[in-house]
Amino acid sequence: MTKQLTPNIPDYELLDTGEGEKLERFGRYVVRRPEPQAVWRKSLGDKEWLKADASFLRDTKSEERGEWRLKPEMPSRWMISFDYKDMHLRLRLALTSFKHVGVFPEQAANWEFIYDTITELRSAGIERPKVLNLFAYTGGATLAARAAGGDVTHVDSVKQVVTWARENMESSGLDGVRWIVEDAMKFVEREVRRGNRYNAIILDPPAYGRGANGEKWILEEHICRMLECCAELLENENAMLVLNLYSMGLSSIVARTAVHQAFGAPRSEQLGELYFEDSALKAIPFGTYYRFRR
Repeated sequence: MTKQLTPNIPDYELLDTGEGEKLERFGRYVVRRPEPQAVWRKSLGDKEWLKADASFLRDTKSEERGEWRLKPEMPSRWMISFDYKDMHLRLRLALTSFKHVGVFPEQAANWEFIYDTITELRSAGIERPKVLNLFAYTGGATLAARAAGGDVTHVDSVKQVVTWARENMESSGLDGVRWIVEDAMKFVEREVRRGNRYNAIILDPPAYGRGANGEKWILEEHICRMLECCAELLENENAMLVLNLYSMGLSSIVARTAVHQAFGAPRSEQLGELYFEDSALKAIPFGTYYRFRR
């Protein structure tokens, strides 16, 4: 089933988009960042955009890096909350040189799905569903699975990011996550050799990245091998997969085709785009998703 998803997260608001930028509210603070997909004109005037507490200025020598211009009252770190049923997450935000702030708010739609699915697996008699979160970043999906009672393994190649995720776990009143600092491909290949199995696998791979020891990850070159390994790790019944793609040009149909080749056709599936609308109702996608149950 194809479905476009926009989550309800009170601590986040997309205020305006246009002319290659987006204006967002995270908790109390307003952030201005580049957004290449915002090809239309802005709806708010310059006066509103200039009120941003933090504005990202791209380095002219780099496609990715830059620096932040801050208002005097803007802290270097702050917190936001996300609540859903009995899940209460507290997430630390910070301004990074890659324009990110430590959370992708569109993923809240997947956090709800993960929480509900792990809860359902427990109701079906699996006391502690085993969950593997790959390219796990600061841990929103990890914490959703743990809050639902999953036995979670969190894998990311950047030690500082894993430390950040651990802080988010502690701030959210959770514990018991298994933290792994390693290249995701190497980890899953070793898990296959060990014969380990999981009830849920979450994949949030970047378009391009580096492993803990400099291993190169290019999404289009490595995603099929990654999915093949994950297919060997996922249980044949009472199982879930969540895949996100941020590489521009790779649609949810591409994700479904690649997943079907590796895993076969599932019992039920959902796919589409994760998006938000700004205050002028201009909708902008922030990635594609594919997820299934079996």
